[in-house]
Amino acid sequence: MTDWIVGALCALLVSGAAYRKQSLSLSGMIAAAVMGTVYYAAGNLFWFGLLLIFFITSTAFSKFRGDRKRELEKSYAKTGRRDAGQVFANGGIGMLACIGNALWPNPVWAWFFVGSMAAVTADTWATEWGGLSKTPPRSVLTWKPLPAGTSGGVSRLGSFAALVGALLIGAAAQVLLDLTAGGSGSNGTAAYFASLWRWTVIGGVAGFTGAFADSLLGATLQRMQRCPKCGKSVEVDTHCGTATLPLRGLRWMNNDAVNILSALAAGFIAWGLGVMLT
Repeated sequence: MTDWIVGALCALLVSGAAYRKQSLSLSGMIAAAVMGTVYYAAGNLFWFGLLLIFFITSTAFSKFRGDRKRELEKSYAKTGRRDAGQVFANGGIGMLACIGNALWPNPVWAWFFVGSMAAVTADTWATEWGGLSKTPPRSVLTWKPLPAGTSGGVSRLGSFAALVGALLIGAAAQVLLDLTAGGSGSNGTAAYFASLWRWTVIGGVAGFTGAFADSLLGATLQRMQRCPKCGKSVEVDTHCGTATLPLRGLRWMNNDAVNILSALAAGFIAWGLGVMLT
């Protein structure tokens, strides 16, 4: 019971601060508080710590040069102020892995968790940094230039940010596992650095691949609309003050669904890599 109380207090503190900074909507704050509580109480520093790294870095990057991103957000179904759907789309798969590990302890859950968190981190970093790119994104399918903010577009800056974010989650996983086990991480043993390398590879490969899958789904199956006034391909139902028209994709495949599927794919990739490298 103590873990649940402490977890709830910590999660409320972090989510409440994000709400005051307008990084979360009210529903997003409630969802983040629930999620953080579960991560802390059902897991430990490893699970809760990786969630915090994703959340804090992504929130900070969403606020960086927000003036340049504000116009692009008019085309997105989700803005920098995350709601409950976006919170669960990014951290829900990891939360299920955390609960699974609490009920049936197995290293597979940790691999799956790191892969999913690396993917959502990579995707979020790619979106936030890609929005600052001075060159237009290119279609992940045809490599032709696209208007900034178009789903399925990738840029060099965004791709680099995705890789760095995924690698960070992988490396942080080993550090947090070591701290959870009571180690210092500074003994310099070959075994420690070998494990650090494995986790970094798992996070980097699974996360970057998951972010690529996100872009691929965004370019093919994600529901997109067309603004009849400006002609832009957008995710929103209203643009330029008028209702948008269906353009392509599956009706149920919104941005949250794309995030969930890419996180799932990355989780299974990390699972396979964990088996191969251990």
